[in-house]
Amino acid sequence: MLAIFVILALITADLRYQRLETTRSVLDTLGTPIFWLADLPLRLRDWSEEHVQSRTEMLEENERLARENLILQGRSQQMAALQAENVRLRALLNSTAMLRDDVLVAELMGVSPDPVRHQLVLNKGELDGVFVGQPLINADGLMGQIVEVSATTSRALLITDATHSIPVQVNRNGVRAIAEGTGSLGALEIRHVSATTDIQVGDLLVTSGLGQRFPGGYPVAVVTEIEHDPGKMFARVVARPSAALDRSRHVLLVFSTQAHQEP
Repeated sequence: MLAIFVILALITADLRYQRLETTRSVLDTLGTPIFWLADLPLRLRDWSEEHVQSRTEMLEENERLARENLILQGRSQQMAALQAENVRLRALLNSTAMLRDDVLVAELMGVSPDPVRHQLVLNKGELDGVFVGQPLINADGLMGQIVEVSATTSRALLITDATHSIPVQVNRNGVRAIAEGTGSLGALEIRHVSATTDIQVGDLLVTSGLGQRFPGGYPVAVVTEIEHDPGKMFARVVARPSAALDRSRHVLLVFSTQAHQEP
């Protein structure tokens, strides 16, 4: 405190007599740390407020960017799904150009909750001309047939259902057989095939047109397994459905003269 009084006294004398210019310069230099220390709390307060505010703004900005990134990722996934659906629709539309019959595009509304029953619910019904027994296909092959029809919806039975069977023939040589559902979406079983029948792994099975239910020539399945038992007259033949039965969302309902003639 005494030093401060001495400094103030010297400054007063200098202001009055203006004779201590050198001393005043030295005192100014010595007093600078004092003034800096006196101003330090204010500087610390301004610095803390600025940095705390900046940190809060940065946290808010990070949260906003994280939300936007999440939204963009969701939109990107949706765009990927839409692109994949667009590819499937293009394949479906391209397949209609190769068909000899009239078709109607239908969309899946639901599937049977019973894992044993392979059935689909479609958004087309009697008002659209859908009828019982109408074949159901997609871009890859036969899927099944209509078994129930209401005014605006219909129910289709897939070829893999355990109660379904369809006459087929080997596309390579015309050998006829019956393909029956196994209850598994990935397998059909060809019944009553003689052990000496000319059928090979990789053979394409198509609809034979017998029974006048399914038009002939539609791909049904590809043979994947053949078992010969020396003690049995018939071979065990397993085939994989050509159509992706658990992936198609849009399908085609086939209108043909042959199908309409089915009693």
